[in-house]
Amino acid sequence: MARRKIIAGNWKMNMTPTQAVALIEKLKPLVVTEDADVVFCVPAIDIIPAVEATKGTNIEIGAENMYFEESGAYTGEISPAMLTDAGVKYVIIGHSERREYFAETDETVNKKVLKAFEHGLTPIICCGESLTQREQGITIDWIRQQIKIAFLNVTAEQAAKAVIAYEPIWAIGTGKVATTEQAQEVCAAIRACIAEIYDDATAAAIRIQYGGSVSAASAPELFAQADIDGGLVGGASLKEDFGAIVNYK
Repeated sequence: MARRKIIAGNWKMNMTPTQAVALIEKLKPLVVTEDADVVFCVPAIDIIPAVEATKGTNIEIGAENMYFEESGAYTGEISPAMLTDAGVKYVIIGHSERREYFAETDETVNKKVLKAFEHGLTPIICCGESLTQREQGITIDWIRQQIKIAFLNVTAEQAAKAVIAYEPIWAIGTGKVATTEQAQEVCAAIRACIAEIYDDATAAAIRIQYGGSVSAASAPELFAQADIDGGLVGGASLKEDFGAIVNYK
């Protein structure tokens, strides 16, 4: 069975609630498709108006982060139950910006992944290497480590429903895109790693996105690769171009 593509926008720290609704109204007619799941991952303060604005459409709303505790004295954090109650279906976990600026580790990523599954949220689990790591030839080793720790104690049934986003850090927001061959090579290695942890069926089911300066121009070739099941799109998800990426065929 062919895997269904999933194309998600990561808005990062952009769009006030008012701006978010205006952008959604503009994008709604442009992202209509029956061939892919379409997700807008928005800042926490935009979630409730975004869920309202996308009712009756093919767009699902995702969060950009969450905490791994149910509730408690964690000022400024957002729990999985808060997300599900607001109507969120997906959550980005372990984005390289979270790792770099907010000290997230492979271990906290794993805790968040487990908690997301506990609450029926689909995690979009991010992995990726720096330019130095790529130049030193350790890309695959590094990413296999990120994946193996992220999936610790995750069942095969859960893993099959997860989404992995491979984002070479050197390509995020830089305008540099990994070549199609580079992106496919790493996504294939991720799928092989999942097969090692679980089995071939789980590896065949899991969806792997490419992210890092995805554009309307680069999307068709990237998404045609055997192991690339869509994209996690940054800057272009805030523009009308996102419609062309969703309808890349």
